Parts: sequence; structure tokens; C-alpha cells
Amino acid sequence: MLTPKEIVDSLNKYIIGQDNAKHAVAIALRNRYRRSRLPEEIREEITPKNIIMIGPTGVGKTEIARRLARLVDAPFVKVEATKFTEVGYVGRDVESMIRDLVEASIRICKNNRMEDVRDVSEAAAEQIIIDKLMPQKGRKKPAAANPLQLLLGVGTSPVPEQEPTEEEKQQFRTDRERITAELRAGLHEETLIEIEVEERNQGNDAMLAAGIDLNIGEMFSGFLPKKTRLRKLPVKEARRILVLQESEKRIDMDDVIREAVERAEQDGIVFIDEIDKITANGVTGGPDVSREGVQRDILPIVEGSTVVTKYGPVKTDFMLFIAAGAFHVSKVSDLIPELQGRFPIKVKLNDLSQEDFKRILTQPENAVTKQYTALLSTDNVDLSFTDDALTEIAHFAYLENENEENIGARRLHTVLETLLDDISFNATGEHPVIHFTVDAEYVREHLGKEVKEEDIHRYIL
Repeated sequence: MLTPKEIVDSLNKYIIGQDNAKHAVAIALRNRYRRSRLPEEIREEITPKNIIMIGPTGVGKTEIARRLARLVDAPFVKVEATKFTEVGYVGRDVESMIRDLVEASIRICKNNRMEDVRDVSEAAAEQIIIDKLMPQKGRKKPAAANPLQLLLGVGTSPVPEQEPTEEEKQQFRTDRERITAELRAGLHEETLIEIEVEERNQGNDAMLAAGIDLNIGEMFSGFLPKKTRLRKLPVKEARRILVLQESEKRIDMDDVIREAVERAEQDGIVFIDEIDKITANGVTGGPDVSREGVQRDILPIVEGSTVVTKYGPVKTDFMLFIAAGAFHVSKVSDLIPELQGRFPIKVKLNDLSQEDFKRILTQPENAVTKQYTALLSTDNVDLSFTDDALTEIAHFAYLENENEENIGARRLHTVLETLLDDISFNATGEHPVIHFTVDAEYVREHLGKEVKEEDIHRYIL
């Protein structure tokens, strides 16, 4: 298990600044590990200390929580508080966030189990494909007799074909080895074969829109036979489907569900975004009644309760809840007191400075400049940025956030799209490799005029 310092170092690879928030989530994650090592009678008394993050959009609130979950392969779900409605209204109820978390946990556990049996499943899928490419010669299946004829003892059974000779069997084995070698060499990837594909039940869109995530087909799946249909597919596509089907045959879904529910209860992370949008702001009546109602509905989930899902009851007592909001026109104190008390750790995230923007452009492993460089390299454009160009880009992004709405690091995407518009449009890949360096002069030429115009608009009535 990672130490808090190692967790922060891992988060630093993707998120710039916001050290207070990183420290808070690192301690919360480490406390889970500490709790797991305690005797059961003490462990049951220790609950996670939920966190509320306060800061404008685009400063890393969601990314911190998402990266945290990936670090430990924990079930994670992000929900918007504004999507929920009070009990009695049409819409998604707050318990759906726990059902979504359990589904995420099942996907993680199922993928892990399928990875364990992948080699065996690939071998089985290969044999099926070889059988389809070269059907085995042998006995014909007798035609299905009329049940009435069998009951009365009338009718004759079809005479089976003669068994193949040893020479024919040897020739068949030789041909099968040849087909196997060709298949492994990739010579049959586009060859069409016919396979049976299971039809999966899909949820009803109207029921999902009304907040009811109930699938009638799944309810009766244990009683009804699975529907299959024949499809003609290229070998490369058929292999993917067959490996999936063979893997599902080799895993025990009851065991997967048991493990998934336990992981959701003990390791689950629920990120509730836009929680500031359900504050009442001290006004009674109107839509604020529904907002407070959503808070009251969220309270027992965060406090610790049992939610009934199609996989059985799920306890929320030991899940980690991370709430986030900008709180521009409201304060944390506008939440109902009971809900405030369930988020004892409050962390303020800072606005991004010009220096932060420059670091975001280069330091993270998924830096936006690295993304654009990789994209344009596919069209034979070798793109690079000088240090003074990065300084100018950071400067213009910072000015745009100051002059217009502050959208945080997302502003860099807007700025870079404008900056690289001509290059992206003219790059076709039909030319030799072009080495293009973006310098400060190029940045000022393409961004300076636009930013100045936007700045003047602020003063026009």
C-alpha cells in the first residue's frame, strides 16, 4: 500500500498544485489501509472522514478523485448533485449513485477475473475459429425424428456416414495444422466465418430516463434460455467476441458479485460534484424546497445506510464520499447542518496562476502540448514549442480567464485550438515530415489580437 507521500507524488504526475487537496485525499486513502489492519471490533467503529473540496471549475477537483481511485483500483463513480430529485419527483433518486458504484465494482472484478482466464479463453477461441475455417469431417448428425414416431416405434433412423480412414484422418490433421499456422500468422484475419453470438438484454430507455434502472430481461435471465443468433464476421472481430464468451463461461459470476459488493462497501469512492447547486441560500419556497429535499435524501447515504440493489443489500457506512463545488454564490454553511457535519474535512483549491498554466503545459504525463504533438505527428508534422512560446500561451490563457469566465485549466484547450487552427487544418499526411516550431512571435501573432478585442468588449455598454 502506498504511503501518503507516494500517493501525492503519483498525483503530481497529472495534477499541478493543489497540495492541500492532495494531502487530504492521500491521508484519507492511507487511513483505509490502517483501518483494514485493525481488529474487527475496532474496525467497525472507524468510518472514513469525508472531504468537501471548494474551488472554481477546472482546477483539478474531479481529476484528483479520479486519479486517486485509479491508484488503488478502487470502485469510483462521479455524480452530479443537480441530476438528483427529491423523493416523490420524477427523476433519478440519490440511491442510484450507490447502484452505479456497485456496477463499477462489478466491472473491475469481472475484468480482473477475465484477465486471469484470458490465456485459456484465447486458446479455446482459436480452436473454435479453426473448426469454422475447416469443419471436421465425420459422422452426420441423425435428423431429428418425429416424437410421435419415436413413441409408436415407427420410422427408421438415418444411416450414418462411414468413418474416415486412417489416411483421411492423417490428411485432416495435416490440413488442420496448416490452417492453425496460417491463422497464427494473421493470414485469415479478414476471412468471414459464422459464429453464434449471444443477444444481450438492453435496459429500457424510458425507464432509465425516469430514474428507474431496472432491466426486466435481467430479472428473468435465470429462468429463460439465452438468445443467440448467427452472425458472419471477419476472424479478427469473431476472435474478440469468442474470447469474451469463453471467458464468461470460465468465471463464477456469483463469486464476482460477492467480491464486487464487498469492494464497493469497503473501498468505494463516490464523488458528488456541483454540491453547491443544491444549497437553498436561505430562501424558502420554490425550487429551493426540492434542493433541500435532495440534501436530506443524500444525508442518510453519506451518514451510512443500506441500499437495496439487484445484487443484494449494500452498506454505505465505510464508503468515502468526496463532494465538490465552486460555491461562488453560496457558502458551505448554506448546506443543511447535518450534511455539513458529514463532511468534516474542508479543502480550498486555489485559482490557477500564470506559472501554474505553464507547468500544466509541460509537466504532467498527459500534458496538453504532448497530446497535440502526438496528434499532429500522425499527419507528418513534427511540432515543438519553445520555452518563451509556452510562457506566452500561459499568459494569454490566464488573461482570458481574468477577462471572461474563469474555467481553469480547460482554458488551455481553447487557447491551443485557436493557436494551432491553421496547422491542424492544413496538415494532411500526404507530404514529407514537416518540422514546425511554435515560438513567442507566432503565439502573439495568432492570439494577441483576439485577446485584446475581448478585453475591449468588457467596457462597451
